[in-house]
Amino acid sequence: MANIGVLIETDSNGVKASNFGVLSAARGDGNQVTAFVAADAEGCKEILGRHGVKTVVELRSEGEDLAARPELQAKVLAEACKEYGLEWLLGLCSSKGRDLLARVAALTDAPLVQDCLAINLNEKTAVKPFFSGKTTATLSLKGDFFLASIRPNVIDWNEAPVEAEAVTFSSSSRDEGRLAVKEVKKSGSGRVDLSEANIIITGGRPIGSAENFKLLEECADTVGGTVGASRVAVDLGYAPHSMQVGQTGKTVSPKLYIACGLSGSVQHFAGMKTSKVIVAINTDKDAPIFQKCDYGIIGDLFEVVPVLQEELARR
Repeated sequence: MANIGVLIETDSNGVKASNFGVLSAARGDGNQVTAFVAADAEGCKEILGRHGVKTVVELRSEGEDLAARPELQAKVLAEACKEYGLEWLLGLCSSKGRDLLARVAALTDAPLVQDCLAINLNEKTAVKPFFSGKTTATLSLKGDFFLASIRPNVIDWNEAPVEAEAVTFSSSSRDEGRLAVKEVKKSGSGRVDLSEANIIITGGRPIGSAENFKLLEECADTVGGTVGASRVAVDLGYAPHSMQVGQTGKTVSPKLYIACGLSGSVQHFAGMKTSKVIVAINTDKDAPIFQKCDYGIIGDLFEVVPVLQEELARR
């Protein structure tokens, strides 16, 4: 039984659901899981306990806000990893997760694998994509302590309730003052971030205008999903870059991906190929997307999406 640590990400609603797949990977065949938060551990322990976490550690440094001090948070986290004798530290492959894990890897001189699709903690291997997702490789790691970030939603999760305890790890480390987070600006859409969404509806060039994205937004709202855009749609000014899915945008792994008016280019497919179910809507029966989807609808998205929304609402 290994001792595995997980860096937990939270937001205004508490523990992000995208952490649950990472926790399932950490549990493995009965590993001891310790969760680290830069938030209220007491408030997180109930939900984390349902996912097999035995100890929830609140990271602290007197008089400092760790959430606003990435360098200091990494120092405290590195100290905690040593204190708890961890063999692995896992986290989400998000902007925050990638940054903090990289800093901890540098501080501990330990191997780090980012954007993992699968991981074997006992064999010390990790699977990750290469060449824009065209292939994957299984990396074998050597050492005593390892770090890995896991792509959100790529690993299925299930609950494994245990009684969790909340503790505090306090560090005397001080921030060097080189980097501070002043403000985090959000889109204001109120929807889940693309990289963490379970349902995504994406529009391509045929959407025609930024105004027409409202059609996709209304459909997404019906099922609690979020909206994405192709690179062409972003380049034409129909959507902001924050909505872009693909090689030069965000990599996503939702349970359901609905592609509206997308040809299925290699660059776009690289960003969403790990989706569990792909539905394509396109007027061109020869579009490459139909060779890559689970279900295809040959038709005009402006006719199909309203019918789809109506049926989803009814069900």
